[in-house]
Order: sequence, then structure tokens, then C-alpha cells
Amino acid sequence: MRSVLTVLGLTLIVAASVASPVAAAPPSPAKPAGPPERILGLVRVHGQAKQARPSRVSNLSWHGGPVMHGNRVYSIFWGPASSWDTGYIAAINAYFHDVAADNGKTTNVYYSDTQYSDAAGKLAYNVVWGDTFSDTSAYPANGCSDQATSICLSDAQLQGEVQSVMTTHGLGAASGGIQNLFFVFTPKGVGSCAASDCAYTTYCAYHSWIGNGAGAVLYANQPYAVQNYSIYTCDSGQRPNNSTADATLNLVSHEHNEAITDEQGTAWYDRQGAENGDKCAWNFGTASGPSGGRYNQTINGTHYYLQQEWSNNRSGCVLTGQ
Repeated sequence: MRSVLTVLGLTLIVAASVASPVAAAPPSPAKPAGPPERILGLVRVHGQAKQARPSRVSNLSWHGGPVMHGNRVYSIFWGPASSWDTGYIAAINAYFHDVAADNGKTTNVYYSDTQYSDAAGKLAYNVVWGDTFSDTSAYPANGCSDQATSICLSDAQLQGEVQSVMTTHGLGAASGGIQNLFFVFTPKGVGSCAASDCAYTTYCAYHSWIGNGAGAVLYANQPYAVQNYSIYTCDSGQRPNNSTADATLNLVSHEHNEAITDEQGTAWYDRQGAENGDKCAWNFGTASGPSGGRYNQTINGTHYYLQQEWSNNRSGCVLTGQ
């Protein structure tokens, strides 16, 4: 969902498919401007998904802000070298490479984004694999407190990590800006909180930004998805690549597609504040393969199990095309 303050219980209105960007009406009591928090695309844990599921009736509308016409992706793995599952980092970086290798193809969920646009025109399926960074330094003192883990990073601390990596590796102003996206990964046993929401008890991932306008730094928080808490889970349950990273990649796809179409909460979302990934969260469509290793996407020859994305053209969730 869009934020902890997403408005529920609004009267639903069926929206027509948007063929070209027409800015939505100004905010009103029936259509609020959105929450003060900058937490977007908050993927609810399985145990709460039904309680906060956005409407699948109304289409997305454009709210006047920019989309990512092309995007360069960076991965940041924050944690001791010994804390990562074998092959976890390699599997995630391979995914970004695969998504970039299939640029422009209609055969995966990323192509559905190309129906959306801003004042500069339609965006393109154009992903560039930037670089990967590992930060093995000790975590700062807990910036928050959650029920699921003993280490808890606040959103402010995650932002600080992104900025630290940019400084350490000489990524200046050109690496900020609205065509670059930093994914911050943390290992098992590390949680996080944003306002009153926390990983594993409320959310599985989210995307946000630092600063404003064309110079903003875009990032996504990607906790380890296979860590369950009580009845809640962030695990998709399928391992087409025999890796725990498979579960995290489903959430990566959710946040990546949402950042492309609504990078700063001013572009494409529906009247409840739900973005294209929110409206199809935990909806995987038709899959192939054996139980436990099922897949519904083949990207650059590799199988993945990813949620569907919302299509205004079809007024529903899709895995391929628009």
C-alpha cells in the first residue's frame, strides 16, 4: 500500500482506462492528496494483505508528476559477509542483469509500464544495470524497535546508508536524480521501521526518495523475505532458482515497477493511493513448473516467480504485454 496512512473505506468509483496522461482533479475530501509520509508501494505481509487490499476496480490516474523514462539500478547489500545466504547476492544481481538484457521485450511484467506517461511522453522499458556495493561495516545503534528482529533500522538510517555508499564510491549528483534507483538489501535477522510500520509485522518492502524534484535520490528498502514472524510472511513460497533470493525478487519487482511509474508519489496511482504493484500484490497469475519451484516469467532465459502488475489497458493484472 501507499503508506501507513492510506485512506480506506472510500466510495469506489470505476475509472476509465487512461490512454494518455490527463492530470487528476485537485485533492478534495473524497480524493486526498496523499499522506505526509514518503513511504510508497508498501507491500503488506501476507497476514495483513486482505485487510488492506486496494480496490481492483478503479484504474490508475496521472497526478502530474514524473515517471522514469529509463532507469539505472544499483544494489546495496548492507550486512556482514557471513550473514548472507549462499548465492543470495549473486541471484539478485543476476536478476537485474536479466531485466536489463530483455529491454523492450513484451514478454515480462516490466513491459506493462510502457502504457504510462508524463508531460514528456510515454516511458520506455529501458533498464540499465549500474553497479553493486557491499557494506560490511557494523550497523548503527537501533533506530527503531520491532517485534520480529533484534536489529532495527529506521528509514532515516536507510537513507543515510544510501548517501554513504554514494559518497564512498564517488557517485555524485549525476547518480542521484530521477533516472537512478538504489535498492538496499539487508540479511536475515535485520528489520526496519518507517513511522509506525515495521518489517515482518506490517510490510515486506517499500520505495521512497531523498530530496525533491529532478535531483531526488530514489531508493527501495528490501528486507530478507524468507524471515517469517508469527502468522505473517513475506515469502512467495516458490524457488525457481533454488535460492531464498527468489522470494525477495518478487518484492524487488513490485518496488521497481512502482518506482518507474510513480517515483515520488506524484504520478500514477488510483483513488485509494494504490500504485500498479499494490493493486496486484500476491497475485501471481498462471505459473508453470513443479511445486516449490514454480515460475511465471522467463527473463533473459532465467525463470522467476513474480507478482503481476496493474494494466489500465486491461483494467486488471498482467504478466506480459500491456
